[in-house]
Amino acid sequence: MALYRVAIIGAGPAGYFAAQALNNISVSERSFAIDMFERLPTPWGLVRSGVAPDHPKIKTVSKVFEKIATGGNFRLFANVEIGKDLTVEQLQDRYDAVIIATGSSLGKSLGIPGENLRGSLSAASFVPWYNAHPDFTDVDVPMESDTAVVIGGGNVAMDVARMLALEPKELDPTDTADHAIDAFRNSKIRKVYIAIRRGPEHAAFTSPELRDLPKLEHTNVIINEDEINAAIARVGDTAEKDVKSNLDAMLSIAQNQKTEHDRTIEFLFSHSPKEIQGNKDVKDVVFSTANGEVTIDCGLVVSAIGYNALDIPGIPFEKGKVVNIDGRVKGNMYVVGWAKRGPSGVIGTNKSDASAVIELLNQDLSQPKNKDDISDLLKGKKVVTQKDWEAINAAEIAAGEPLSKPRRKGITWDDLMAHAEIYFF
Repeated sequence: MALYRVAIIGAGPAGYFAAQALNNISVSERSFAIDMFERLPTPWGLVRSGVAPDHPKIKTVSKVFEKIATGGNFRLFANVEIGKDLTVEQLQDRYDAVIIATGSSLGKSLGIPGENLRGSLSAASFVPWYNAHPDFTDVDVPMESDTAVVIGGGNVAMDVARMLALEPKELDPTDTADHAIDAFRNSKIRKVYIAIRRGPEHAAFTSPELRDLPKLEHTNVIINEDEINAAIARVGDTAEKDVKSNLDAMLSIAQNQKTEHDRTIEFLFSHSPKEIQGNKDVKDVVFSTANGEVTIDCGLVVSAIGYNALDIPGIPFEKGKVVNIDGRVKGNMYVVGWAKRGPSGVIGTNKSDASAVIELLNQDLSQPKNKDDISDLLKGKKVVTQKDWEAINAAEIAAGEPLSKPRRKGITWDDLMAHAEIYFF
């Protein structure tokens, strides 16, 4: 049986689903040995550092990842940065195929004046901050004002708004970073606006996320019923299923608004940000609306308007994505997930995306290269293996148990690396 060696760059959902797809197409004539490379000392990508802590069910997909990782044909090379510790060209030389699964981690800019003021930040910094990403523990999140504005019309914007408006006690049984829980406890924010550039029918929220909002125990959720009815009238009977489901969910919220709590999330549709004002710190945000300009006083602005992929030397990038045709990049290089198509869809979307690309990869394979193992290029490097990750994972879970948390995450590189035995090549 011919054995093909495949390198996957990125240990997030797209990478694991690509590995799963490789296993699914293994046939009697060929099999795959999979090496996954990750810059961080921990795998799972957005499942670990992007999914909101108060939505733990979404994180159960990690069980699928662990099954793949312990399948016998898989090796994890974490704490290894492609472009620094290894080059893309070295991977292309040693492996029969190289799959880019690095996602999109750079927040898109609003491109308006005042965006660099203290108190204006991207969800690309705020989300990993509360999720204990070791690169974002020192993010400055001022919450001295009673009002925050979240700009964006997708699930990330909703996650950000929800985390800011929750009663902090609701986060106690979650794996939210300790420093973030402390900050939320001391936060003076009581009103959070979600400002969306276009009308309700164009919002990119998903209906399950919307339908979860009324379940908040200590937070009012306000949507203008007239705006939703107007949007329903505009789309008529031709609305796509997802749009109709979203509008139905929004209408349900609008018709059943809670008003007894001191914490509130309010949706503002057709509000296009024009300027963030202030001296050194954010003072307010100016929006353009159909009725003219509107100014909202606030001390925190979080933009959640999309992501771009991080450039890696040796990989062609354009407009925030890897340049590709149906997942083919160049030579024996392929791309899956957000790095391929941009930040769209939910975690499960990456599964079908990866399967389609792996089918093309399988068609392209010729004879195995049978080159030397990559380990000789990592001599002296501290590599976090699957065994090391399992030690980190076990330590975090054990630390969370006395607190009735699913885990208590290590928040610095040193914290995480201390639990691993670390294999020196």
